[in-house]
Amino acid sequence: MRRHALKTFAASLALIVALPFAGAAHAAYPDRPIQLLVPWGAGGGTDAVARIVGSLLEKELGQPVNVINRTGGSGVVGHSAIASATPDGYTIGIATVEIGMMHWQGLTKLTPADFTPLALMNHDIAGLQVAADAPYKDAPALIEAIKANPGKLKASGTGQGGIWHLAMAALLSKLKIDPAAVPWVPSNGAAPGLQDLVAGGVAIVPCSLPEARSLLDAGRVRSLAVMGAERNPAYPNIPTLKESGLDVVWDMGAWRGIVGPKGLPDDAQKVLITALQKIYESKDYKEFMAARGFGAVWAPGPEFGTFMAKGDADLGAVMKQVGLAR
Repeated sequence: MRRHALKTFAASLALIVALPFAGAAHAAYPDRPIQLLVPWGAGGGTDAVARIVGSLLEKELGQPVNVINRTGGSGVVGHSAIASATPDGYTIGIATVEIGMMHWQGLTKLTPADFTPLALMNHDIAGLQVAADAPYKDAPALIEAIKANPGKLKASGTGQGGIWHLAMAALLSKLKIDPAAVPWVPSNGAAPGLQDLVAGGVAIVPCSLPEARSLLDAGRVRSLAVMGAERNPAYPNIPTLKESGLDVVWDMGAWRGIVGPKGLPDDAQKVLITALQKIYESKDYKEFMAARGFGAVWAPGPEFGTFMAKGDADLGAVMKQVGLAR
């Protein structure tokens, strides 16, 4: 009996001693590799941002961060994979503006509310690009040409109902012009749309300035204005719509941010947000973004959540207005 009592006491003592260490092990997030899912293909802008964030996150957390492209369904596949992952902090992802568009199009039931917002890292507002030899010297001149010739000037830069299509449609609506006055030519992104612009197939490409960078630098394309409240620091000579003479402010653009599945533990959120802020403020990240003309914008946790919710509502309103919501 005495021997049994001693064994029971020893076991209880071992359990008591082990408890603090169990708690410490739980607090030591992360203690294994992390997956960073990307809903878009390798080589694109979202993939590039994800990879610089992933490489710097490895240094901050001391664990491998494996960047994995999960493409398909116009972004649905990758965003769904992030949302359905186990909420333990070991699968996170990079969400894009399309998460505020896909459910309005009937492609998925996912909304920004299905994610844990961690950090907005990038926001690129739309620019109003025309060919270098176009007769329009500023944005008001282009708008007047659209009014005078409804249906003649075509635009491109993304698929039907994509972010740049909505940027153009919303701008026209705010100027009291029927969006149908500028027919949309669907394309597989800004690059083919810009090539069509240079070739004379379309007259306008309302994509982000970073996407048009090479053609802007080569003098083959001109940007008449940016659709935001402020100029892009990388292109200080390009005015805002308001500065160019149009009485409208429309802050429409593409964004990228780090999210986790809904229900991410508080300790993992804290570690990740702290690490992501250090990355955002780092020289490596700033130089990477500046070199590509990407807009570096920071909004942590709840602020990013508010940003996504507002964007979702704004995009829904535009899509309903132009008949693109289902």
